[in-house]
Amino acid sequence: MKQFGLIYIILFGLLFGCSEPEIKLDKLTNYVNPFIGTDGPGNTYPGATVPFGMVQLSPDIGIPGWDRIAGYYYQDSIISGFSHMHLTGTGAGDLYDILVMPTNSKFSKRIKENNFKPFSSFSHDKETASPGYYSVDLLDYGIKAELTATERTGIHKYTFPKDDKTEIHIDLGYALNWDSPTETYFNVVDNTTIEGYRKSTGWAKDQRVYFVIKVSKPFNSYQLFKNDSITTSPVTAKNTKIILEYATTEGEQIILKTGISSANIEGAHKSIAIEASDFNFDLIKNKAEEKWENELSKIEISTTDTTKKHIFYTMLYQSMLAPTLLSDHNFNYKGANDNIVKANGFNRYDTFSLWDTYRAAHPLYTILHLERTSDMINSLLAHYKETSLLPVWSMQGNETNMMIGYHAVPVIVDAYFKGIGLDTDLAFEACIASATDNSRQINEYMELGYVPVDEHHENWSVSKTLEYAYDDWCIAQFAKALGKTEAYNQFLKRSENWRNVYDSQSTFMRPKLKNGAFVKEFIPKEYTPYFCESNAWQYFWSVQHNVEGLTAIIGGKELLEKKLDTMFSLNPLPEDKLPIFSTGMIGQYAHGNEPSHHVAYLYNYIEKPWKTQELVREILETQYKNEPNGHCGNEDCGQMSSWYVFSALGFYPVNPAQGVYAFGSPIVDAATLNLENGKKFTVETINNSSENKYIQTIELNGEVIERNYIKHSEIINGGTLIFTMGNLPNKNVKNTMASSSEIYN
Repeated sequence: MKQFGLIYIILFGLLFGCSEPEIKLDKLTNYVNPFIGTDGPGNTYPGATVPFGMVQLSPDIGIPGWDRIAGYYYQDSIISGFSHMHLTGTGAGDLYDILVMPTNSKFSKRIKENNFKPFSSFSHDKETASPGYYSVDLLDYGIKAELTATERTGIHKYTFPKDDKTEIHIDLGYALNWDSPTETYFNVVDNTTIEGYRKSTGWAKDQRVYFVIKVSKPFNSYQLFKNDSITTSPVTAKNTKIILEYATTEGEQIILKTGISSANIEGAHKSIAIEASDFNFDLIKNKAEEKWENELSKIEISTTDTTKKHIFYTMLYQSMLAPTLLSDHNFNYKGANDNIVKANGFNRYDTFSLWDTYRAAHPLYTILHLERTSDMINSLLAHYKETSLLPVWSMQGNETNMMIGYHAVPVIVDAYFKGIGLDTDLAFEACIASATDNSRQINEYMELGYVPVDEHHENWSVSKTLEYAYDDWCIAQFAKALGKTEAYNQFLKRSENWRNVYDSQSTFMRPKLKNGAFVKEFIPKEYTPYFCESNAWQYFWSVQHNVEGLTAIIGGKELLEKKLDTMFSLNPLPEDKLPIFSTGMIGQYAHGNEPSHHVAYLYNYIEKPWKTQELVREILETQYKNEPNGHCGNEDCGQMSSWYVFSALGFYPVNPAQGVYAFGSPIVDAATLNLENGKKFTVETINNSSENKYIQTIELNGEVIERNYIKHSEIINGGTLIFTMGNLPNKNVKNTMASSSEIYN
């Protein structure tokens, strides 16, 4: 009887006694490949970070150049260290703060190409990366490096061979590409703790990183350098470096952890105290992986194609690498007014690549990350309170003024209509201020109704006119909702300014002089200073807020269809000069650059949805790969990846602030969106395959719908969307598209 009771207790414990959550054998993190985009034009990094984290701890090749904008280039074979901050896919060379490099007596070669910094060869066979983790063998030293991160700390684990001259180099003078230190500081607190800061200029004109470094093993001694000369602690100079000296035994491990803050050293201490209080590397690594698993689990897809699953979850991962956290645990951060500012009641974010991300990344966040979206909106408004303008392209508490438009406006307006809490009076005030500022030719735009040609290298006059007009439409809708009739009428009129650069003779948007005349020499496929990183073909379609008006002005749906057809079939000639950003070409369509991203979906507006379905599927299957050269262009802080996530699910926000998503051609067999409000939205596809790319019927919550879009509210409220697919276009269905003149949230 006692023996039976013991067996019963054991069985009962196995079946019911486990209080731990169910272990997923097939973790979604296993499908993420952080190396996608590290080769070719993607400009991504493979290192360790957590969702939207302040720290991006990643290897640096140490050699400058376009290919190494994110610090790392897959084709290279050396590593010069591991720095704590990186940009993802931007094409802008900044950050690379606080470089750490372990060395020993086994190798001492130096090369001019990396400014004579220590380096080691490495092999991809001895390198691995997964969400929140990176490791590589530094072959010349016999040292294994492993990295992980929390929101505000970077954690290094180095496994050393036996050597009496083991060293850990911490280099604040290290700089790459656009970045240059202006003032750096070291203070050796004791033989396990170092604190300091690195102030620099570059793309971010006044970047500040305060840090505290703690090591698990006391160093025997150290060498501290001021501008390459030995000095004593503390030290302040433009170029400082410290070398920690050890004797290590075979297989000995040393953990180094770095807490950071943009405000002060106190904040950096608190980063370590709260987020990495001990030296348990594996525990921190597992927590980082768990954070990624939780975020990735917001979309659970089914597909028999493992490659597609790898691409999907890598794109979902990369959509969460920016914006990045800026405030510390004291809620302090370096403000865009160069003062230390406190975030009251929200986490302050920055790294807002708005010309890119307003199109798809921020709409995706309004579905998956409602709480973070609220913080992001408050961050945009904080920038306004600090500078009297909304950000254009902000990073590390700096306005870079890169690119064009006042695209914080659609992000804010979209959030407002989707019920994300914000200070409406402040938000409206900020939108008006940015739209009526006299900088960036907005004054001429207000006076003339278009931006005229000037002599600047990046005049971008046509592109500015179109982007401003779109943002004005967003303000008009905001004003209408708030009952501000005068402002509504004013900005609705301004939203039609795109008509002022339309040339009926060429049927393109054409550069215009101050006197009202179009420029005489004009070839639509040429890349000129009048278009922002694009040509007239690619920017013709940037009237997302009035596709009906665009259709009418060109002469109707049939002519618009012909122009779209030509867009996707007019291939560049061998003698055409294509700039570096003109990639992912299908005819004149350039998927590698953002102005093209909505164009394939425009067939929905002229009752030819099967052409959208065909093109979207082609882009999904040809422009993204599960390999280092897997991006056809810069990833751009989540925009390129967010396009994929949306399109793989079967819909996309053509007008990002309208609250509707146009249907495309889903490539997943099924997907469940686990929403933060506790509801689930499910996408199912019937008869889906590479050949069956055409939608035959669409059901929403059990009812067949005869429209080419779904509303944001229909997703957020939960439900089931079913696509029945086929291998031939269903041309009998003339599904309608949402009117451009209305908000559908």
